[in-house]
Amino acid sequence: MIENKTIFITGGAGFIASTLIARLADRNRIVVFDNYTRDSLKNTAYANHSNVQQIRGDVLDFEHLKKSMMGAQIVVHAAAIAGIESTVRNPVTTMRVNMMGTANTLEAAHQIGGVQRFLEFSTSEVFGSHAFRVQETASTVTGAVGEARWTYAVSKLAGEHLAHAYFKQYDLPTVSVRPFNVYGPGQTGEGALSIFIRKALKNEDLLVFGDGTQIRAWCFVDDMVEGVMNCLEHPKAIGESFNIGNARAVITIYGLAEAVLRITGSNSKVQFRPALSADIELRIPNVEKARALLGFSAAVELEEGLRQTAKWIEANESSLPNLAPIFRN
Repeated sequence: MIENKTIFITGGAGFIASTLIARLADRNRIVVFDNYTRDSLKNTAYANHSNVQQIRGDVLDFEHLKKSMMGAQIVVHAAAIAGIESTVRNPVTTMRVNMMGTANTLEAAHQIGGVQRFLEFSTSEVFGSHAFRVQETASTVTGAVGEARWTYAVSKLAGEHLAHAYFKQYDLPTVSVRPFNVYGPGQTGEGALSIFIRKALKNEDLLVFGDGTQIRAWCFVDDMVEGVMNCLEHPKAIGESFNIGNARAVITIYGLAEAVLRITGSNSKVQFRPALSADIELRIPNVEKARALLGFSAAVELEEGLRQTAKWIEANESSLPNLAPIFRN
């Protein structure tokens, strides 16, 4: 159990980080460092928790980042530009934040000393367009230079390589996680599943980009956070990368849209649109390494996860940001 630690979280107001804070705040001091482009933390009971300090900052500002990190024993680097729509609109910002921001956070942790665990978020996108039960040792694959989707993947892969380099060269106790399609209550960004649910609750058309046969494995946020906790606590996690996902919760994008309509009782229709960029045909993780080394196993099945997510979105719709224009009918 992690207790009596100072935990510094970049992107701490984000979706997964906010759920992680709920697990840690009662027994630890949490420092949230975020530019608040998205703010999932404000919708939780921990936004004003006595153990949670919030600092507005940018991971590209090294001096402010380092000063804010002083005294931290655990660093969680969750800050990133994420989502294909954000990458399409802002490819330069995506590369700068995801590569230079990770470099700054690693270097700050190295310079302040005393960091007992540094966890950084990579992505399942490093496996390319066809990833069936991929292991952590599988070759990472990207596509054509300049293609928006691979801009994001390359930027995150660079950060993962750098985290491993800091472990090997400086003995910084790093660990990387590769999340596979995380969803659940608290998601205020523009993930495909949360968009489907928000539109379904309003009886608006659900837009599927591509032909809908793309296959994904969906991981409920509580399972993702359980995997992160294992990576923060277990000594065997240091110096490793881990797939975190639910290989049982597999469905096509069209099937997901249909499941959302059924669960919400919506009258929405499914409409198809051309893909926004290079698409991912198949993405299912092999999580055997996380199970064997850390004891991790996803527990929440897709049906139950969808119900919990829909219930939360329905209760919090008025406080959620507007959907980006690219997703409007």
